[in-house]
Amino acid sequence: MALIDSHAHLDFYNETPTERDEVLRRAYAAGVHTVLAIGIGDGPATMHQALEIASSNGGDGLRQGYPQIYPQIYASAGIHPQEAAHATSEALDKLAALGAQERCIAVGEIGLDYYHFDNPDIDTQKEAFIAQMRVAAELRKPILIHCRTSELATPQAKEKYGRADAWEDLLALIGEHWTGPGYGHGLGGIMHCFSGTVDQAERSLAAGFHLSFAGNLTYPKAQGIRDAAVVAPADRILVETDAPFLAPIPLRGQRNEPALVVHTAAALAELRGISQEELAAVTTANFKNLFPTTR
Repeated sequence: MALIDSHAHLDFYNETPTERDEVLRRAYAAGVHTVLAIGIGDGPATMHQALEIASSNGGDGLRQGYPQIYPQIYASAGIHPQEAAHATSEALDKLAALGAQERCIAVGEIGLDYYHFDNPDIDTQKEAFIAQMRVAAELRKPILIHCRTSELATPQAKEKYGRADAWEDLLALIGEHWTGPGYGHGLGGIMHCFSGTVDQAERSLAAGFHLSFAGNLTYPKAQGIRDAAVVAPADRILVETDAPFLAPIPLRGQRNEPALVVHTAAALAELRGISQEELAAVTTANFKNLFPTTR
């Protein structure tokens, strides 16, 4: 049984010189044989780091002269909505150059985030999101979507963003700038760490997106996410860690890593009434269909 972690921040594993190597070894040993490393860095200045990780030793999971003990690694590149104020023309040019590389298979994570008070204003976030959808459309590569509403935010953030709904704004912008002819029509993408409602899931699916489920699927208060996970078509589901964040139960609160995606996959399989082996096969096929160069 081999799994794919469709969203992990591998460049965060740098607390010791060997930490990332150890994390990747544990991932492969756990059956996680492919990882999509997310290239947002700490902002545009470092969004190349994931691609550097994916490109080292070909990213093929091998180290010359040794058996395969590391996952295959692919990368994305993008400007997170928290960094939207830094989506300058120079940053967008860098994104386009990174996105043109073979092992960079997606643009993201990009989108809208009305959760933190310190995030840029709505218009700035929207402009950065639209600009990056245009880059992805030109590159002919799928997009990885981050969407976080202000519903559970601090009072200060709720006051700043008012009645605005990140999901409504996001889906409207996707409809206007991504799914139409001449834009990203047919390219699709991933609703990363899907945390919306069944209605939002259905609208995302209708727009051509896959739903990727992370460790929060296992949290007691996440019934809405579990409901969406049950109704999603089998050919549109993925699993991820969002490592080093959102460790699943029974390890919630610990530092997450790709190996732990097995817990989320097991929970998703149980919800859908299928075996873990079938869930692994389905999600692997879905990933490879969305990203044909990974086949």
